[in-house]
Amino acid sequence: MDTKRQDEAPARQPRDRDRRRWPREGQPHDEAAPSLVPVLEPLAFSTLELAPRDQFAAWQLHMAPLVDVRLPDDKSPDDGFPASHTAWNLGGMLIVQQRAPAHSYIRSAAKLRSSSIDHWYIVLSRTGRSWTEVDRRVAETQSGKLEIRSLGYPFRGRVTDSESLFLYLPRDLFSDAASTLDAKNNSILSGNFADLLADYVNSVEARLRSLTAEDLPRIVHATRSMIIACLAPPADHAAAAEQLASVGLMERARRYVQNNLDAAHLTPDSMCRALGVSRSRLYQLFEPSGGVLHYIQSRRLLAAHVALSDPADSRRIVDIAETFGFSSAANFSRAFSKEFGYSPREGRSTMMLPRPAHSVSLAEREKTSSFEGWLKALGS
Repeated sequence: MDTKRQDEAPARQPRDRDRRRWPREGQPHDEAAPSLVPVLEPLAFSTLELAPRDQFAAWQLHMAPLVDVRLPDDKSPDDGFPASHTAWNLGGMLIVQQRAPAHSYIRSAAKLRSSSIDHWYIVLSRTGRSWTEVDRRVAETQSGKLEIRSLGYPFRGRVTDSESLFLYLPRDLFSDAASTLDAKNNSILSGNFADLLADYVNSVEARLRSLTAEDLPRIVHATRSMIIACLAPPADHAAAAEQLASVGLMERARRYVQNNLDAAHLTPDSMCRALGVSRSRLYQLFEPSGGVLHYIQSRRLLAAHVALSDPADSRRIVDIAETFGFSSAANFSRAFSKEFGYSPREGRSTMMLPRPAHSVSLAEREKTSSFEGWLKALGS
């Protein structure tokens, strides 16, 4: 018996040593290890539990912050619209898993005027096909392809019964590469980097439920780097370089205007000095936007619209008008009505009435727990 135990001992020893290599739960050095607790909670929306006749109206309301949607001509709301939309908030990026029947969509100039959302988004199509038009240029995509588009420009299109993955990224995330992205607006991505990006996005989606707090900023940074790599222009394309320079200058001008909306010195002269360009170059740059002064006024009116729509902002209408450079309430009211089709007072009452009379903190929590709230907070 003693000989048998001696023979068995060497066989057990390696397993004992292997076990001792792994720390036990509760040992002191475990406390210093990073947390591996998953942090993402999806925001799920589905029409499947609604009556068929109510499904499309619910989908229209859910998508309203981004686009207006319509049924195909041969479809009726009574036919039903079984769709699902699951959003994941990574802080600097939203990932959305979407399934929807065929429909058309439009992000109109009117919607842009009343929306502060100007993010970039990338679509990875899983099934179905889509056609999207921007400035009379149509991008056609199909299963397995990636497309990139800006929510800062009007567009319209249609899609067949489809399943897709959407990535929403704030414009400021690409502030140093804005010209590169703007030149590729409404494009289908192709090449090795596009294939690598698609593989990467698929792998991130597969791990959404297990991602930790430390993972999120790294994933956003890696996604940004891969998108820029996909869009990098050929160094020897002189025409493309000139176009990118103009788009880059426009981006700088846009940011300058946005950062100085409440400044009295926001004028074409101050912009020329800040951007280092001549007046003729500045006017040429803003000609497609209706001119420099028109662009400045439009952005100020939009900022005033956002302030009026904020239930936490109790300032008088005349005070909001003065903040954004309007010398009189009458001038502000005329310009606001022309821009949006209703008066500032009507805009405030329309936006305020549906909101419950909760405290500001509760209202803010409710706002950020919706898809619209996530979109508005993205990048802020």
